[in-house]
Amino acid sequence: MKFSEQWLRGWVNPQVSRDELVARLSMAGLEVDSVTPAAGQFSGIVVGEILATEQHPDADKLRVCQVSNGQETFQVVCGAPNARPGIKIPFAMIGAELPGDFKIKKAKLRGVESFGMLCSAAELQISEENDGLLELAADAPVGQDIRQYLSLDDASIEIGLTPNRGDCLSLAGLARDVSALYNVPVTRPVVPAVPAAHDEVRPVEVSAPAACPRYLGRVIRNVDLSRPTPLWMVERLRRSDVRSIDAAVDITNYVMLELGQPMHAFDLAEINGGIRVRMAEEGEKLVLLDGQEVALRADTLVIADHTRALAIAGVMGGEHSGVNTEKTRDLFLESAFFEPISVAGKARSYGLHTDASHRYERGVDSQLAREAMERATALILETVGGEAGPIVEAVSEQHLPQVAPVTLRAERITQMLGMQMDPAQVEQLLNALELTTTANGAGQWTVNVPSHRFDISLEVDLIEELARLYGYNNLPVRYPQARLAPQGKPETRGDLPNLRRLLVARGYQEAITYSFIDPKLFELFSPGVEPLLLANPISNDMAAMRASLWPGLVKALQHNLNRQQDRVRLFESGLRFVGQLGNLEQQPMIAGVVTGSRLPEGWANGRDGIDFFDVKADVEALLGYSGALSDFTFSAGKHPALHPGQTALIERDGKPVGYLGAIHPELAKALDLDRPVFLFELVLGDVVEGRLPKFSELSKFPETRRDLALIAGRDVASSAVLELIRDNAGEWLTDLRLFDVYQGKGIDPDRKSLAVGLTWQHPSRTLNDDEVNTTLQNILTSLEQRLNTTLRK
Repeated sequence: MKFSEQWLRGWVNPQVSRDELVARLSMAGLEVDSVTPAAGQFSGIVVGEILATEQHPDADKLRVCQVSNGQETFQVVCGAPNARPGIKIPFAMIGAELPGDFKIKKAKLRGVESFGMLCSAAELQISEENDGLLELAADAPVGQDIRQYLSLDDASIEIGLTPNRGDCLSLAGLARDVSALYNVPVTRPVVPAVPAAHDEVRPVEVSAPAACPRYLGRVIRNVDLSRPTPLWMVERLRRSDVRSIDAAVDITNYVMLELGQPMHAFDLAEINGGIRVRMAEEGEKLVLLDGQEVALRADTLVIADHTRALAIAGVMGGEHSGVNTEKTRDLFLESAFFEPISVAGKARSYGLHTDASHRYERGVDSQLAREAMERATALILETVGGEAGPIVEAVSEQHLPQVAPVTLRAERITQMLGMQMDPAQVEQLLNALELTTTANGAGQWTVNVPSHRFDISLEVDLIEELARLYGYNNLPVRYPQARLAPQGKPETRGDLPNLRRLLVARGYQEAITYSFIDPKLFELFSPGVEPLLLANPISNDMAAMRASLWPGLVKALQHNLNRQQDRVRLFESGLRFVGQLGNLEQQPMIAGVVTGSRLPEGWANGRDGIDFFDVKADVEALLGYSGALSDFTFSAGKHPALHPGQTALIERDGKPVGYLGAIHPELAKALDLDRPVFLFELVLGDVVEGRLPKFSELSKFPETRRDLALIAGRDVASSAVLELIRDNAGEWLTDLRLFDVYQGKGIDPDRKSLAVGLTWQHPSRTLNDDEVNTTLQNILTSLEQRLNTTLRK
């Protein structure tokens, strides 16, 4: 929000300097981004009038002008194309100083003497326009100092507002806050109702009342748009970074800046029938004021007549129904309240961003439309003439925002601010913001929230208002006090920081990516799944909530690969979002992405690339952190983002907890990845849930080991073989290892050889061969019966 300091002081004028005002606004949460002088530093420049001009005898592009300062006439040589008799312009007389320490002296240009200089807006650093002299109003007083005439001892102040403070996107809202900060009165412009001079109306039909609960329209006939916008209004708009176009558009922009209500003026002759506020038809075409043609979507609210769309509601009007200074004679003035969610993101989705959409997305006072209509009507009649008709209003009270009273407790104020605040001061500060307070006794108030403060609904919102008006810098500094009872830490549960350290120790680096991703990327990793879309995304490629951490990690991987980082190991912990609103699950996950060589480059390290089992070792280290690795099983699985032959489903006690595998070739091709990339993702809650370790005394008796070479079916999982062996090996089995897998010469092509080592140890005696052999026979019998697995011969 950018505004003129003088304009603000016309509403509320605390007796403080500009620097102090700027500092206080920033401390009150209205952070000032910049303060820019309205013009450069100059002196000795007055309003001049060109009385006569003639061609320079020796230069085609120069004119010799006779210029009056109200007392004398001076000869000035000027090259501006718009220098002509009868116009009033800034006249720098001899001795004047222009910005940049440029002093005006008597000069001779191509043999003709010149006693001064006629100035453009750029030369005075008023604006960047340098295509001719700055033409002043016809009634400008000749001889008056130009700084005084244009009120140039002013500054444009730009405030960076947080999205919840849409009420301060206007002079009225800023003045309200400044009034509360300094306890000085606000002088609002008087806005009387404009009586109807004729009875012409255009009917208004609202078929989407939830998106547009209030719509006002008024016909203004016989306007003369050839009349210029008043200079004072043009200057206020310019200092608010709004370009002057014509009187009708300038007035609607001015009212938007002044009161905070976006408005629009239509050419009445281009409206067929009445006004219909409706949802667009899918693919419906509209040429906007900026000249681009858009194909509207069915979720877009539009202002239409009985034959076509006229404007995207709350965003931008159409070109064909816009005001034209040459042909427009009658206006249809619009003032409406659009529900913020219905407007949010629509401008961005069409590649637009307008002052109106900026305000509607953040919220506009639902009760302001009529006052703004009356204000704009009065300014139009005053500036370009015309006759106003009656106001037509369509309103759906049930869809208008309803603000409930908020209870405020003195005890809660003390608790949150660390100080007791005098009840009279509480009421004074809140009343200054037009928050009506009613004392209930026992240190409580009932606060009625006005319609312009749509960001206040809770007690803490009111306490925040008290804190910023009182001054954050004035709040006492105290150490927090609390009675803290020691809490027991579950010994069976690990913690995330240790998991992070474990992965870092294994060569990974932690990444933090956005929780919202491109819907196209969402579809690549989770095809067929409906994404949870944001109502008001930062951008179109950040519109969907992630259902996996992989998309963000893969984008980070691409970023590193594009910068010649060939060995990348990244991990991230964060939430994934599964389902839609009302049935949304936010699940903490830990995930990783790996590519490149197995070991860092070095003279002692090989150059072998990473493979599936290297990443599996990292995953097993995570799963084993809490001492419950044996609870997890790996089996062949399927995932749309992973390679069909290199995907492992990870389960704990039969419940899926994650996936591990190589990226799917089609996905790698779509993402332009030309190297092996491996991914893993685990449910964090299952990873940190461990098992309480138990002490067991070391046996002093010797171990007994047997190695078995087994022939199993090619499709038999080695984990199933090991699990069956473990179930039948007895309670004294201390170690079971798979140390070789072989397929090839000497083995049936449909089978494979598995070599396993079994170790037994008894805590109180030496095991004899008969016991071990009996156990081995039981194992072999079970393997043959259940898995068709036999001893290799």
